[in-house]
Amino acid sequence: MKREEDLEWELRPGGMLVQKREDGDNNGGVGGGGGGDSGSGSAMINIKVCHGSNHHQLHVPIQSTFGDLKKRLVQETGLEPKDQRLLFRGKEIDDQECLQQVGVKDRSKLLLLEEMASKERKLEEARRSDEISKACKAVAEVKAEVDKLLEKVVALEATVNGGTTVEDKEFVVLTELLMRQLLKLDGIEAEGEAKVQRRAEVRRVQSLVEMLDTLKARNSNPFSTKSNAVSVTTKWETFESGLGSLTAPPPMPSSTAVNQDWETFD
Repeated sequence: MKREEDLEWELRPGGMLVQKREDGDNNGGVGGGGGGDSGSGSAMINIKVCHGSNHHQLHVPIQSTFGDLKKRLVQETGLEPKDQRLLFRGKEIDDQECLQQVGVKDRSKLLLLEEMASKERKLEEARRSDEISKACKAVAEVKAEVDKLLEKVVALEATVNGGTTVEDKEFVVLTELLMRQLLKLDGIEAEGEAKVQRRAEVRRVQSLVEMLDTLKARNSNPFSTKSNAVSVTTKWETFESGLGSLTAPPPMPSSTAVNQDWETFD
């Protein structure tokens, strides 16, 4: 206790002289250490949550539920509440249970486990992402080869348009090289973005092959015009089954008229 001469006094409203209070006296005699087990509904406690090799220190109200705690742990672990399992003293606790009710107090330790379904889902997502990445890389390699062939096709087009006759083997070789790239694309198993890229590259290769066919025809007959070009179109009659019609066409009417009037002679 302080000696009387060491006491400090203060004058209250109304003229009353009282002993001056020190910091902490307003706590009603309760120490300000952390208020872990004060029993008050607003008391805060410090708990440690172990998740694998990681340890998370949380400062939470003692009246929080385990569901509330899981929501706090989302930002700490990246796990959604449905993917979390919280254990206290070796037992998994339901989301509705309150920390204080199950015996959690200041400096208590909890164990966080990840749901098996969540692990499997992440592994599947990682596998799929890896496959898409590999497929995109394969498509990119084909695209680089097609870019080189495109330059040759453009050069060949300029030559033909300039009136110079080119050997047919030039068209044949380029077409064969493009078809090889088309086969490579066909062998790539792709999903998602890789599938979109592969489809776009297939269409590009096909358009280049068609361009070569047109250039080859123009090179073989440089004096041909669109007016005398021959276009052959086959039209199939299809049914719901997808098969073509095997029915013979109806007979065409005869263009010869038969005259049965006979001319008689004497």
